[in-house]
Amino acid sequence: MAVPTFPPLAPRVRALAPGLMLAVTVAMAAQFLSGHYGAPVMLMAILLGMPLHFLTEDDRAAPGIDFAARGLLRTGVALLGLRVSLDMVAAIGWPFVALVAGSVATVILGSVALARRLGQDRAFALLTGGSVAICGASAAMAIASVLPARAQAERDLSFTVITVTVLSTVAMIAYPMLAAGLGLDAHQTGLFLGATIHDVAQVVGAGYSVSEDTGDVATVVKLIRVTLLAPVVLIAALALRRASPAGEARPPLLPGFVVAFLVLAALNSAHLVPQAVGEAASVLSRALLVAAVAAVGMKTALARMAQVGAAAMGMLLVQTATLAVLIAVPLLWDLV
Repeated sequence: MAVPTFPPLAPRVRALAPGLMLAVTVAMAAQFLSGHYGAPVMLMAILLGMPLHFLTEDDRAAPGIDFAARGLLRTGVALLGLRVSLDMVAAIGWPFVALVAGSVATVILGSVALARRLGQDRAFALLTGGSVAICGASAAMAIASVLPARAQAERDLSFTVITVTVLSTVAMIAYPMLAAGLGLDAHQTGLFLGATIHDVAQVVGAGYSVSEDTGDVATVVKLIRVTLLAPVVLIAALALRRASPAGEARPPLLPGFVVAFLVLAALNSAHLVPQAVGEAASVLSRALLVAAVAAVGMKTALARMAQVGAAAMGMLLVQTATLAVLIAVPLLWDLV
């Protein structure tokens, strides 16, 4: 009996497979540590990836690592569209949604204005401001994909992901106590936590540590912030295109993954996506983003992280504090 033969894998798949498998393996290790020890999975992914930087100099692994850092990222962000809908906006109320949108814009524009005084460029301001204001590591990765090519791109992205994840973890512990000290009720606490903590996982952890109702409200508010990722990326791409010198490569006018995000969000808002599909897409999106973060860590040289400087850390702290104040004050004064 003849043994069946199979056609060889396409050259593109063979070229990407080694690096992709490395990124997925690091992501699985990060997920294991997160599941067993409670460590933030994004932080674990990037920290586990960074010591493997030498693999990016290997011609066999480099193409797949590059693809994981970009291709998997964009697919993961696009699938986030299935987690949001207009029903969420209606449940929270338009006044508070307007406050969240205004706070996001204030943090990002304020970051751009502050950047030069701290010795940073506009791209770094967009990267850090967007990550703090919208959804932490996921926003940083999405915004980085439309920024112009820069020598320090991977370094700045890794620094932002690490710092914003640490700040988000601190906020997860401190913000529920802060809300109680300010006298916010359960509903207001959910609004505050969802509108100020950076990453989705930490919002969930903080919200449900207070009560089930607070956790539900916080999660919905956080997902509303996620919807702002698409317009922010679009506006950033437009601004960067106009600022690019003639003849220089420009970011796409509307990145394909942003279009996919908006289409999936529209389908979800129209209740055309079965719940099982939405839940599966959410799990897949998370897995792809963790693998992408692991690949970014692998592309980052540890020695270059120290070059970012204390001013950049101060910038992220100011952004985080500003967002908290912008949300807390209207809640305390019952303006929303």
